[in-house]
Amino acid sequence: MEYGFSAEDRAFRDEVRTWLRANIPSEKRPGEGAAMRAFDTAWQRRQFDAGWGGIAWPTEYGGRGLSLMHQLIWHEEYAHAGAPPPGCMFVALNHGGPTLMARGSAEQQGFHIPRILSGDAVWCQGFSEPGAGSDLAGIRMRGVVDGDHLVVNGSKIWSSYADVADWQELLVRTDPDLPRHQGLAWVICDMTLPGISVRPIRTMAGVTTFSEVFYDDVRIPLSDVVGGLTEGWSVAMSTLSFERGTAMIPHQVELQRTIEELIALARALTGPDGTGRAIDDDEIAVRLATVRAEVAAMRAMTYASISRAQRSPVPGPEGAMISLYFAELFQRVHALALDILGAGSIERAGAATGWIYRYLDGFKHSIAGGTTEIRRNIVGERVLGLPRGAR
Repeated sequence: MEYGFSAEDRAFRDEVRTWLRANIPSEKRPGEGAAMRAFDTAWQRRQFDAGWGGIAWPTEYGGRGLSLMHQLIWHEEYAHAGAPPPGCMFVALNHGGPTLMARGSAEQQGFHIPRILSGDAVWCQGFSEPGAGSDLAGIRMRGVVDGDHLVVNGSKIWSSYADVADWQELLVRTDPDLPRHQGLAWVICDMTLPGISVRPIRTMAGVTTFSEVFYDDVRIPLSDVVGGLTEGWSVAMSTLSFERGTAMIPHQVELQRTIEELIALARALTGPDGTGRAIDDDEIAVRLATVRAEVAAMRAMTYASISRAQRSPVPGPEGAMISLYFAELFQRVHALALDILGAGSIERAGAATGWIYRYLDGFKHSIAGGTTEIRRNIVGERVLGLPRGAR
């Protein structure tokens, strides 16, 4: 591994830190709906106008063309500063835009990429179906060619921010006679087309950032197909491989801060025996020390992955290891938080409300983008070289 910060890197970090401290929105980010969209897109526009909208994006697409190390520094300082999450801009910035840069036509790139980077377009993802979640190759939603259009019928589920999106990265089956990993198309879907209806799903955390989307004879121009009518699987794999580890950095830094906040709480709250401090309880102390060490190990894994990615244009399977590790660690940390807060935490105001929300919302991390079982299979087969299990 080749890892270290140069003088130029440190100067860049200072520049990032200074700008973020002066520009982070002071108002609270709304949790859902049109107000959330307005907040997220305005924040993206502010970053874009100041030259921070696409640090590692190529200059020909409006980015700054900087390295993955610069991207890592940006994400670290972003999280340390407590900047708001990308929210409803996440799919556009981390999936849609990079996929179009790699696989889109010149016309698709020219129309969509500037709107994504400037915050003028919100995207959602239309991959999972009620009968095909982690098994992405099992999708059944049909797209039938009719003249110069693809006529789409079916439904998608767990589409983040679909209720406020302008566009959708949509995966449909165009040829049911081909093997299941073939005969798929990755399509740019205009969410205002006739025949599309969106039904928000309220999660157990109480928010409606996920939706089910229904398509009834939706006519999508063939010019909005990316990579060809039967190349959808390879395009989708491109979409899911763009992570490269850097976008996980804010979540990791935030989790690190969460653990330090937990340690402070454990010093202030009464322990399980009702007499001493929670931090003096041997089990709680060991669990706090363990998760603190685990988040440090996860950061080291990410640095190693980024170091390798700088020397290879093709992302490796290490992202599955890091995302799996993060999902399970996030859930352990927040389960520990509720143990420290005690049985009365559900009735507590202020910080306890946040802890309970984060605990409930955290279950999504071990489902979205592939369940923990799917990720373990990827690690076993592509990292450890184990034989493939039964499908």
